[in-house]
Amino acid sequence: MDATSTLDEDDRTRCLVEAEQHAAELFAEIDRRGLISPGRWESEVSLAVRDLGADLFGTSQHWHKRVVRSGENTLQPYQENPPDRRIGEDDIVFVDLGPVFAAWEADVGRTFVLGDDARKHRLAADLPRVWEAGRAFFDERPDVTGEELYAHMGELAREAGWEFGGPHSGHLVGEFPHELIDAERLHSYITTGNDTAMHRAVDAAGRRCHWILEVHLVDREHRIGGFFEQLMG
Repeated sequence: MDATSTLDEDDRTRCLVEAEQHAAELFAEIDRRGLISPGRWESEVSLAVRDLGADLFGTSQHWHKRVVRSGENTLQPYQENPPDRRIGEDDIVFVDLGPVFAAWEADVGRTFVLGDDARKHRLAADLPRVWEAGRAFFDERPDVTGEELYAHMGELAREAGWEFGGPHSGHLVGEFPHELIDAERLHSYITTGNDTAMHRAVDAAGRRCHWILEVHLVDREHRIGGFFEQLMG
């Protein structure tokens, strides 16, 4: 029997929170060490992040592809694979990581701005604010569905002066490998068509579901976007 299957709900939550905290520490080191810098290819940064995670935490698995996007590539949602791009002097860059820490999945995304462009800095600053507003909406509504939360995230994006860039605004997360999530299983995503009450959702083993909330804000006129995600509960 998998050791994770014997944990109670409080311990499962604690393990997921700890995995997210490790991922946040990894992002802090990415920033401190200046891994995202002008002249580096996105693929080069991705490999450097992989090696840093291995050095700091012994991370050898990522449950989803590492995403490093800069400039106009930041307009593209997760499922796309735009051509590798060299980071510029005044670029906006986001990184989306799904490292596995001791059999527990993390999923964290952050945005970095190089240079002094005020619009890019405003977009980056709006990301966590919109995320917090989305989580508050989730917390305050015990019967909120995935469809309702996704619609609200779009409203929040528009109120902030941006467009919501993704076909969903989050998904389930858990033990590795977690229950399969794909486009045909809408109950696994915060998206249109998911009429599941998120707070009452359970996985195939009858355990409480935990959700990652994603914010992808884009400005198509100026060809920039930003991304922020982390565990919501």
